[in-house]
Amino acid sequence: MNRSLLATLALGAFALGSVPVLAPGQSYTPPRTPWGDPDIQGVFTTDDSIDVPMQRPEAFGDRLFMNEEEYREAVESLQRQDARFSEEFAPENARVTVNPPGHWLEWGDEPSRQTSLVIDPPNGRIPPQVQAQGRGGRGRGRGAPAQSPEDFSLYIRCITRGVTGSILPVIYGNGTRIVQGPGYVAVANEMVHESRIIPLDSRPHPGENIRMYMGSSRGRWEGDTLVVETRNLTDRTGVSVNGGGTTHSEDLVITERFSRTAPDRIHYEATIDDPRTWTAPWTMGFDLIDKPDYQVYEYACHEGNNAMRNMLSAARVQEAAAAGDGGQGGQE
Repeated sequence: MNRSLLATLALGAFALGSVPVLAPGQSYTPPRTPWGDPDIQGVFTTDDSIDVPMQRPEAFGDRLFMNEEEYREAVESLQRQDARFSEEFAPENARVTVNPPGHWLEWGDEPSRQTSLVIDPPNGRIPPQVQAQGRGGRGRGRGAPAQSPEDFSLYIRCITRGVTGSILPVIYGNGTRIVQGPGYVAVANEMVHESRIIPLDSRPHPGENIRMYMGSSRGRWEGDTLVVETRNLTDRTGVSVNGGGTTHSEDLVITERFSRTAPDRIHYEATIDDPRTWTAPWTMGFDLIDKPDYQVYEYACHEGNNAMRNMLSAARVQEAAAAGDGGQGGQE
């Protein structure tokens, strides 16, 4: 069944009021593992949330979900995108960019009804930063040539996207694999190949002098919901897509909640609490969906780091050109 047909069926279901979501007051009881924990295992994707903005457009106010007309427009937009990405040849007047062709990208079968990934505060907006200019990013100034690999973000260097950056929906690589064992839960993200082994035995976090890109994660069950608290983070990533955005401090605490709400669905939430960066905690939330045809493949990033070598070499050529030697002095 192609995506256009799936989107059409989704629109029809929405119009008829038969969307497969739980009614108010209705709950789902997940199956149990052989040792008795709620079973949240599977391979999930956030593809259906790719087009949901992080912060809510002000026109939606405090509405977390689209109304019928807005959702109809979202489905029709998905159908047009599906047709465009399914074209065998690029249009003759297509603009050449550094981005991959559309058919390389991922997109959902049914658009999310959410108006923002931020679900708290109620207006769907990230609270103000503590400092007027924010903590800012690391590296070179905007437009300045890179002098070393450290001038690029950790994501561009294929090191990490951080905890939330590794699960937030982007243009591709949105897979998350969850595996359970007695006393542990493993969460593996497709991009950039991050894996966390999360103990459930109430052991303490390491001392404050131990800092890691993905931090120290400890889990517990609250009813059928897995709650994961992550501390001991560095101050070198953000909590937005691909680990970008405002750089958080080492005081950041991320509290994630994994709740299986249907056989094919986990509702995921992450509360961001960093009093040195934001004036109040805030929460993002979206669904992880188990799709039968989704597979997690190796994400090799730019294998051998040839892209880094090429970007730095190009920066030297730019400098040489600016110095007036015709762009020859900086080539390797």
